[in-house]
Amino acid sequence: METSITLPAQKEELTELHAGDYVYLSGTIYTARDAAHKRLYESITRGESLPIDLEGTILYYLGPTPEKPGKAIGSAGPTTSSRMDRYTPLLLKCGLYGMIGKGKRSEDVRRAIIENGAVYFAAVGGAGALLSKCIKRSEVIAYEDLGTEAIRRLTVDRLPVIVIMDSRGNNLYETAVQSYLNKYGGN
Repeated sequence: METSITLPAQKEELTELHAGDYVYLSGTIYTARDAAHKRLYESITRGESLPIDLEGTILYYLGPTPEKPGKAIGSAGPTTSSRMDRYTPLLLKCGLYGMIGKGKRSEDVRRAIIENGAVYFAAVGGAGALLSKCIKRSEVIAYEDLGTEAIRRLTVDRLPVIVIMDSRGNNLYETAVQSYLNKYGGN
C-alpha cells in the first residue's frame, strides 16, 4: 500500500500502517543520532527537561553533510538504526511515535514498538542527495556542539519511506525473506 501522512500524525494513522507500506511524510520531523540520543536518554533518566517534546515526534537518524548555497541541507541519508537501540525503548515510552533509519532493530526495540504503538521506517541508504530534495527547511534546535549530530527540526515534503516494523511488530526484513523463500523455494 502507498499512503501520505502529514506530520504531526495522529497515532491512529501510524497504527494502521503495515510492514511493507510505502509512505510519503510531509511536515515536521527531528534529527537525532548516537550522541544526541545519549544526551536525551541521560536527561530523561535524571528527570531533566528535554530540548524537544518527544510526544508524537518522528526522529530521523541523520547526520547531514553541510548545505550548499541556496539549499536547506546537504546530503540527508539515514544512518544505521541499531546504534540507537539501547536508547530507543525509553524514548518510545516518553511518547516518540516513530523513527526513520536503516537496518535491523533489536528485539528490545521491537517489543517497545509494540508496547507503545510506534512504527519504524526506513529511508533508502545511499540516496542522501535525492532525499535532501524533500527537505525544505533545516534548523539546529539543540546540542549545537555536536555538529552534524545536533538535533535539527526539519520541514519535509513527501519524504519517501517504507514501513519496516509496524506497531504490531511485523518486520519486513523477516517477512520479505519468508515471502521470497515461499515463492522461489529454499530452505
